[in-house]
Amino acid sequence: MDFISIGNVKIKKTAALAPMASVADRAYRTINREFGASYTVSELISAKGLCYNDKKTEELCKITEQERPCALQLFGSEPEYIAKAVKICMEYKPDIIDINMGCPVPKVAGNGSGAALMKDPELSAEIVRAAISESDVPVTVKIRKGWDEDNVNAVEFAMKMEKAGASAIAVHGRTRNQMYSGKSDIEIIKAVKENVSVPVIGNGDVASLDDCLRMYEYTGCDLVMIGRATYGNPWIFKEISDYFEGNVFKKPSLEERLETLLYHIRLSLRDKPEHIAMREARKHSAWYLTGMYGAASFRKRCYELASYDDAVSLVEEFKKIQLERM
Repeated sequence: MDFISIGNVKIKKTAALAPMASVADRAYRTINREFGASYTVSELISAKGLCYNDKKTEELCKITEQERPCALQLFGSEPEYIAKAVKICMEYKPDIIDINMGCPVPKVAGNGSGAALMKDPELSAEIVRAAISESDVPVTVKIRKGWDEDNVNAVEFAMKMEKAGASAIAVHGRTRNQMYSGKSDIEIIKAVKENVSVPVIGNGDVASLDDCLRMYEYTGCDLVMIGRATYGNPWIFKEISDYFEGNVFKKPSLEERLETLLYHIRLSLRDKPEHIAMREARKHSAWYLTGMYGAASFRKRCYELASYDDAVSLVEEFKKIQLERM
């Protein structure tokens, strides 16, 4: 098994879980870590929100041992707030601090944070230096190909972030204007890797073991990061880790898929009030059932879940239909 090092943090060279707002919470990170994700990153954390003692924001900073190695990912456009937020983050003992410079959503990029920072490399470098000044752990950045097709600057931007002190750079191969549509550009990830000496993490359109291997082989990246392909599918990490460890991967049985769904909900209930956990469980439930017989007809039921007992009933009924068909 090969490993990479981000600063003093050792990570298996298999595949990492991408940061995903409103998806990659503690329960999500824990379950994907258990199935083989080598590294996890928190949901987006507002630097300003943290500085203003926002309790909801602080809750995003908590890390359990099961999630490690784990990074806390901050977003913001003001170096002074980033520095203060990093100092607060240190109380939660993250393994890494990651600065988001790639989020495309309007409420983040529209306020000068996330992907909008790629339009201002000088400010971005200042943000990295500010983060490093208060951090006891490595500071990394996550970027995109560029703002739009007329402003593709990932290579130059990555070089500037390395010079500012970033310990690793994750690259998503789409521009901000693409959002999550179209194809991710694997060439830009390769180009970044060829022009910086710090570890490069490749991200975008990795939906299978073959995609993961292609990303490694073509770009030379140090680690692959997977996002949307993990929806209801933590087994993607098991398949990848089995490959690198020389083990034979076995596809999950119906029972394992459904029990994992319920386990996921139980993990959420451990952290959150039932009404919040179950509201979030609705999308996860629909994702776990995707691709199985009759899943479409159960989707409405998934989005009506209000209690754990509701989820158990749904699973039992769904399982019965699957077994009758066999």
